[in-house]
Amino acid sequence: MKNKILLGLFILLMTVACKKSLEEKPQGVASSDDLNTPENIEKMVIAAYSSLGNENIHTSNSLWPWGSLRSGDAYKGGDGVGDNSEWNDYETFVTNRSTNGLTDEMWAQMYNGIGRVNDALTRVNAIDAAQFPNKASRQAEMRFLRGNYYFMLKILFNYMPYFDETVSKDDYIKISNRELTSDQLWEKIAGEFIFAADNLPATQTEVGRPNKYTAKAYLAKVRLYQAYKQDENHVVTGIDQAKLLEVVSLCNEVIAAGKYGLTPDFAQNFLAQYDNNVESVFAIQYSKNDGTKFGRIDMGHALSYPMNQEYGCCWQHIPSQDLVNNFKTDANGLPLFTGYNNTDATTANDFLTQTFDPRLDHTVGIPGHPFKYVPSFVYQQSWARNPAVYGNYTSMKDVAAYNDPSFQRIPPFMSSSKNWELIRYSDVLLWKAEALIELGRETEAVPVINQVRQRAANSTTLLKNTNGTLVSNYKVAIYQPGVNCTWTQAYAREALRRERRLEFAMEGNRLFDLVRWGIADTYLNAYFASESTKRAHLRTAHFTKGRDEYMPIPLNQINFSKGLYKQNPGY
Repeated sequence: MKNKILLGLFILLMTVACKKSLEEKPQGVASSDDLNTPENIEKMVIAAYSSLGNENIHTSNSLWPWGSLRSGDAYKGGDGVGDNSEWNDYETFVTNRSTNGLTDEMWAQMYNGIGRVNDALTRVNAIDAAQFPNKASRQAEMRFLRGNYYFMLKILFNYMPYFDETVSKDDYIKISNRELTSDQLWEKIAGEFIFAADNLPATQTEVGRPNKYTAKAYLAKVRLYQAYKQDENHVVTGIDQAKLLEVVSLCNEVIAAGKYGLTPDFAQNFLAQYDNNVESVFAIQYSKNDGTKFGRIDMGHALSYPMNQEYGCCWQHIPSQDLVNNFKTDANGLPLFTGYNNTDATTANDFLTQTFDPRLDHTVGIPGHPFKYVPSFVYQQSWARNPAVYGNYTSMKDVAAYNDPSFQRIPPFMSSSKNWELIRYSDVLLWKAEALIELGRETEAVPVINQVRQRAANSTTLLKNTNGTLVSNYKVAIYQPGVNCTWTQAYAREALRRERRLEFAMEGNRLFDLVRWGIADTYLNAYFASESTKRAHLRTAHFTKGRDEYMPIPLNQINFSKGLYKQNPGY
């Protein structure tokens, strides 16, 4: 009995002590109200920006797992089809399901970013401008960021729930992904960038923040995608000429602002020492030596590095043979619209006896060629992890040289703090050219495309061996209608589409271009028919029209919504 009494007293004392401790304010935790000071609101805005870099090794905000792997530009790579098999499902399409965990992770990552924006906006909206002089600009910046996240969701999933800071978090679950039509969703996204353009300054004193013309560039991109009208089976049924005119006008405003231009050398877009250069319209800002253990480095590309001792992991996101062949040029120095895949460029001699666009060696690591602009650091076939499945190439744009100051190891992975461009000035030029061509004003597009081609021709300075000779045999010419080409609308359209592939290869754009143009099914199934004779893992690959243009809505999200969210066709 005595023992029972003592035990009872002990429990009573512990209960009182625990109750008292639970009533105390936790140390190191801020309440929501504590965050509504000007200083803390600025921190919440920065936290929203940080979502751009809050990737992990599987959910890159460059969108390469969705835009490169699913486009014919890249193979998954790695140790074989079972290594990150979710990406193999993306690459081959036929086994892609709504239960793919990486799709669910990406959906959640986008909405985490939107959630941070909405939280920051709620606080910015509530504070008096006298206390917070940057109120209008910060509102515009947050609207801009939210537009970016929703744009990515739109091109990935087509239909998604749309909520802003005026919607209670408790009501999120009540909003269907079919609440708005496709065009209404585009208008919502456009509205974010219109507000941003109207309220952002023409110049920002701090790098990384968007300005008025950054927002106009994004709006041009939205209007270009919106111009290609799709039905519910993802068939392009027409092109809205008024939207194309708006694209041209917006691009002209960005060009006329005089803030942007093409870098003298293509390489400068993929080297940390040239971050935030004249071509950078908007980029994810990464960092190292920033007071954290490893820095905020680019984990979205951490698996792209080859398997040599200077790196060591993991050789994924591998350029396809079709992509390498696509950089060939004809006797005039123009792209080969047909026949480029008749023979494969694979041996060192192949790259010297045929002619190529220099962007090849800025994009693809090739055995026997210097890697990442270090003449003595020569890429070897042994750096490939599984050449029997995926060939011998490796990705170049998204990695840094092992001796570059931006390079950082996070064992067993590694990456760099160099920026990743979401919009480059060359994008703006080629959007304008595309709109002009589809408006029947293809002659006006010639000098615009030629600016990009001329820069490519000039970009050979860093593509040299230790003895000073050029790595490959380069030959690039500008288009000269009536001299080296017949510039019809059909020819101009093909020239524009080819130029976008050459310029933005491995940057995560390609599949979304193909879907916008309405040619993804015919293009990719022709690619599979050809490429599967070289890469056995593609023999069962097939693109299904009306389904594979977009990802499935993740089953987890449908379950969380208790069936409110509707699945995309075909899944």
